[in-house]
Amino acid sequence: MSKKLLRSGLIVSAMTLISRVLGLVRDVVIANLMGAGSSADVFFFANKIPNFLRRLFAEGAFAQAFVPVLTEYQEKESPDATRELLSKVCGTLGVLVTVVTLVGVIASPVLAALFGTGWFVAWLHGEPAGAKFELAAMVLKITFPYLWFITFTALAGSVLNTRGRFAVSAFTPVFLNVAIIAAAIYLAPGMTQPEIGLGIGVFVGGLVQFLFQIPFLLRENALVKPSWGWHHPGVVKIRTLMLPALFGVSVSQINLLLDTFIASFLMTGSISWLYYSDRLLEFPLGLFGIAIATVILPALSKKHVNAHSEGFSQTMDWGVRAILLLGLPAMLGLIVLAQPMLMVLFMRGAFSLNDVQMASYSLMAYGSGLLSFMMVKVLAPGYYSRQDTKTPVRYGIVAMLSNMVFNLIFAIPFGYVGLAIATSLSALLNGTMLYRGLKAKGVYQFSRYTWVFFAKVLVSALVMVGVLVWLLPSQQSWMAWHIGERGWHLVRLICAGTISYLLMLLLLGIRPWKMKAKSSAV
Repeated sequence: MSKKLLRSGLIVSAMTLISRVLGLVRDVVIANLMGAGSSADVFFFANKIPNFLRRLFAEGAFAQAFVPVLTEYQEKESPDATRELLSKVCGTLGVLVTVVTLVGVIASPVLAALFGTGWFVAWLHGEPAGAKFELAAMVLKITFPYLWFITFTALAGSVLNTRGRFAVSAFTPVFLNVAIIAAAIYLAPGMTQPEIGLGIGVFVGGLVQFLFQIPFLLRENALVKPSWGWHHPGVVKIRTLMLPALFGVSVSQINLLLDTFIASFLMTGSISWLYYSDRLLEFPLGLFGIAIATVILPALSKKHVNAHSEGFSQTMDWGVRAILLLGLPAMLGLIVLAQPMLMVLFMRGAFSLNDVQMASYSLMAYGSGLLSFMMVKVLAPGYYSRQDTKTPVRYGIVAMLSNMVFNLIFAIPFGYVGLAIATSLSALLNGTMLYRGLKAKGVYQFSRYTWVFFAKVLVSALVMVGVLVWLLPSQQSWMAWHIGERGWHLVRLICAGTISYLLMLLLLGIRPWKMKAKSSAV
């Protein structure tokens, strides 16, 4: 099982790597076009709301509820019953998302006022910042249909994942990034409001993602005619699981929207600085955390359906160790190299040195929570695979309320950086509660092997940090170099950190390529 999980994880990570690299290219192009000014604030705001709903209807709550039920049907029911389930799910979800999408397009000014209250208040008083509210409402009308496309893309991806076809859904986001990059290069520069051109890129990208999945569904004999099935037993089970998961799986996204709400009252650039730092955070989170969570959910669901409790625990332990192995050095590296990475990736065109410095503060704050974000991604499937969505919801409510308190504590003295600190702390709290809950239920707890593994990984990561700090050039040197020299030195630092980390792992007896899903001595 461990070899199969490792192979699936590598496939997803490889496809995700391509997508994330193009995502960084996309952000570099946007930074060059708009920097961190008003236009960037508006586009990132208008793109964040449909993306938040995407996590609810598509990749988040829906997938967590749908995959265990679909797995159960594929293991215990006939192929015809499984196809009927797909038909009913597709039709029911389609009607709901169509209604939500239409409401979102029509009510875009209301959404802009709700989540960008600071801009709305400025608009009411005739202040210059009020123009952001009008533009945000307009761009939202263009970006909101992305929700419809990506929902069915995620549905198709979930079906393919349960059948071991992980590469397709992991590669699909590439098309969104390509569409936005093309819009940023060929469409937006010629427009008075470039954010509108980028919004069109989001719309086209969503459409292409949706169309890309169809041939693969045909190959799997999983392309069905949608039909309404609100009272179908499988749909009832999915929506029963999904309703609480709508909140529980999206706590971090709700926290990010709260950050956006508060940031709309702060200085111009706050939303953009948070966005650029969050994008760099999402790179390792998607490459490692989400990839590992994607491959273990179907495996955990099968273990639960077949009442294989020992295998369930071993699979969970494998996922946790994989997160520690990859997440801990990524977290520390992100913190140490925050400013150099921002310089190399974004400091050109309209993106200034001041933007680099401001974004680096929020990146370090977000980076401190990377391991917690990853742990949440891996521990949550321990509940969803057992068709328990209520427990994570309770923890999610506590984490979100705590985030509000943390926002009040840290946002006043630290501004937008305080918002990032609050988000990281709430993720830590959420991850801790998820683990304690699994342990209390007797479902999973860290094995002795995992604790020893963690200690060795921590020592190796700290050695890596020492090497990076020792080799890190001064800010004056970074400023004196041209873009090519900055890129070369950043690559050199990353390679030196990676080599030092791997060497320490080997000296301590850890062979990453031989990780097994079992509790054994190191």
